Amino acid sequence: MVSGDTNGPARVYDRIAPLYDLYSGPMEWMGGAQRRRRLLGQAQGTVLEVGVGTGLNLEHYPPDVHVTGIDISPRMLSRARRRAADADEEVVLEVANIEDLPYHDDRFDTATATCVFCSVTHPVRGLRELARVTKPNGRVLLLEHVRPRNPILGLLADLISPLTRRLFGPEVNRRTERNVEAAGLEVVTIRREGVWREIEARPRPPTA
Repeated sequence: MVSGDTNGPARVYDRIAPLYDLYSGPMEWMGGAQRRRRLLGQAQGTVLEVGVGTGLNLEHYPPDVHVTGIDISPRMLSRARRRAADADEEVVLEVANIEDLPYHDDRFDTATATCVFCSVTHPVRGLRELARVTKPNGRVLLLEHVRPRNPILGLLADLISPLTRRLFGPEVNRRTERNVEAAGLEVVTIRREGVWREIEARPRPPTA
């Protein structure tokens, strides 16, 4: 939903926006909604959600948080605005690029992303931006699918990934756990279930 290339991926998600919720439906029924609820229920204070898409996550936040959501797809955001109208708290929605976030350092208590870093062109750069805008004592909450550990399934993911990216946006062979650490985030917990990862991380304190 968010990418550093603001032309190609934006066009893909603008194109599939009317069908995105239908396309995501099977994943939601097979545990996606439960994973979102479990992860996002941990959010606190001021929240930045990158790749907010059609706003599927908005109903899963605690009632006392203040959410800012960004996406590169105006058509996805137009659908998110409909959901935001039903939220208990005001939700700010903006077109922005995760690899160059328009926010000052240490702005948010919590940063979140669900099924986003499979489609960011330069995921480590995007994760570094999340670390930058999150307060030193804040949290980064991620729900992502990753390259299967099984060698055969991993090879299959490598083979079909160019096609899934062109048609639907995501790559299915990302190594997001490795990218989180490469971005300088400190992993607190990881819940692994098949190809799914629920990751809680925090900005790594600067070394003396």
